[in-house]
Order: sequence, then C-alpha cells, then structure tokens
Amino acid sequence: MKLVFASNNLHKIEEIQNLLSSSIQILSLKDIGCFDEIPETANTIEGNAILKANYVTEKYGYDCFADDSGLEIEYLNRAPGVLSARFAGEQKNDQDNIDKVLRELEGVQNRNARFKTVIALNIKNEQYLFTGIITGNITTSQKGSQGFGYDPIFQPNNYKMTFAQMNQQEKSAISHRGLAVKQLMHFLTT
Repeated sequence: MKLVFASNNLHKIEEIQNLLSSSIQILSLKDIGCFDEIPETANTIEGNAILKANYVTEKYGYDCFADDSGLEIEYLNRAPGVLSARFAGEQKNDQDNIDKVLRELEGVQNRNARFKTVIALNIKNEQYLFTGIITGNITTSQKGSQGFGYDPIFQPNNYKMTFAQMNQQEKSAISHRGLAVKQLMHFLTT
C-alpha cells in the first residue's frame, strides 16, 4: 500500500515510516510533486490535520494522511498549542520557540504540559481521525540532542529523560505521534 503523508518534514517522515509496517510505503509531498505551502489556518490541531489531508486529496487525488501536533502548557492556558511551530515568530525556529517557552515559565512552579498529535486519514472517500497525547512537564533547561522541536525541554511523566535524550525507538514507543501512528497502523492492518 502507498499512502501520501502530507509533509515535507524529513524528521516526521522518518519517524512515521519507522513506526509503520514495511507493507506501507510513505510518499512525501515532494514525491507527488506538491511544493505548495499548504494552509494551516484552523484554530485547532484537529482542524489543521484535516485541512492538510483534504488539500492533498482534493488537489492531487491521493489517499493521504496528515498530522498536526502541538505542545500545550497548562500555565500558558494550553499555549503554544496550534501555534507551536510559530510560537516565537513566522520563521518557525525551534531554538527561538524553546527560548520563548523557557522565558515565559521562568520562576513558574506549574510546568505541566502535554504533547498532542492528531492524524487525519483520507482513504477510499472516508475520513478518520486518530489522536495521541502524552503528558509531562517542561524542564528548566535544555537536555539532550536527539529529536526536534520542543524535545529538549519536554520530559514525559514517569521518565527521567527528555524526548531529546531518548533514542528514536524509545521516544516513538511513548510519544504523542507514536501513539497516534499506532492507532493509524492498527486501522490500516485490520
């Protein structure tokens, strides 16, 4: 089976391909000749996943899935949430985003947070949603060099390491994206 993943983020593509069965081949947007900047104008994580999946299915005619993820910090009223990639500005810079979170939480005791991923799958003219959530807290400094995004400052509950201190296999076993992809995989193989 071939499925388009509505992303050109090589980190995400690799992470998801590693989680899926070898019988499912992931095609990127580049693979199907899509170089458009797909609008992410919804005000929810679910909404953006649906927008991206629908864009590819409607414009290119492929069965497709898209994800959107966000870091939701309790003290910041669930921000950055849907704006996670652009929290510190339109340049979408991971380090700038991390720095802004750490500044906003300076001296704050409540560092509870969660990562949420929603996958929208368009297949055979039907749409399905899969959600993965992992809870944890925001560390006071960056730790680790693996992963991407907010991984160096997110420590899952019951773990002594941030996502950035875990190898890909450890992270994928418990991560928000890993949990959503497992649901997707179960759906596709049953």
